[in-house]
Amino acid sequence: MFADNALFAFGLTAFAGLSTGIGSALAFFAKRTNPQFLSVSLGFSAGVMIYVSFMEIMVKAKDALQGSMGLVAGTWAAVLAFFGGIVFIALIDKLVPSYENPHEMHRIEEMNSKTLAQEVLAGQGLAIESAESKRKLLRMGTMAALAVGIHNFPEGLATFTAALSDPSLGIAIAVAIAIHNIPEGIAVSVPIYYATGDKKKAFLYSFLSGLAEPVGATVGYLLLMPFMSKTVFGIIFAGVAGIMVFISLDELLPAAEEYGEHHLSIYGLVSGMAVMALSLLLFL
Repeated sequence: MFADNALFAFGLTAFAGLSTGIGSALAFFAKRTNPQFLSVSLGFSAGVMIYVSFMEIMVKAKDALQGSMGLVAGTWAAVLAFFGGIVFIALIDKLVPSYENPHEMHRIEEMNSKTLAQEVLAGQGLAIESAESKRKLLRMGTMAALAVGIHNFPEGLATFTAALSDPSLGIAIAVAIAIHNIPEGIAVSVPIYYATGDKKKAFLYSFLSGLAEPVGATVGYLLLMPFMSKTVFGIIFAGVAGIMVFISLDELLPAAEEYGEHHLSIYGLVSGMAVMALSLLLFL
């Protein structure tokens, strides 16, 4: 089953990761941010990921681990792997400096108003046109691209693993992660554009930062497939559930509320859960 789905899983993972390029393109070609749409979309993405993590991924992880380790040991292993996934992604997030964190939300209007650049350089005695300010902005954009890549690595493994097990599940997760990657593309491209004045370079950095997801899938495939068993699969799947729940609670929902009203993000969250539930019911 795993070998048959591998190519499809790689394709989904690449789609999810490279959607950072969509965010970059929106920053260059759209005139205004639609905060209500982004709020609902990010909430929807969170709803999909939270629902599928608890109702599908954790269930499959527990079944696999209980089948190989027994009821009590398997349940303990699933729970520990779930929180292990949370600790893993939390440590990655902690290593990214807050002012370079790609999950700090930015708007398309910043491409014209220079709001982001002015805020970053304020208090440093630097004019936005100065050579020193451009070096700082380039470093900020480069570090944001690196940060996106670091975050996307485990997300790529999550998408790939889910798609290997269940292609329909992989599609849902890939779409949710793709939505979540669009604002990150804006966060990478804005400072690089102001540092270089080159839209192509800004787009390229943003686009390439998403390559970490298929790289994560490739590394996971090469390292884990030779040792794949029910136990290994269950541990990975439970860890993936933890990663996705953390991303939803720490990144997607706060971002959704920052872009729009609290209720819009919650409506999106519930809608994402409902759509995910319906899609799983249709495949029974």
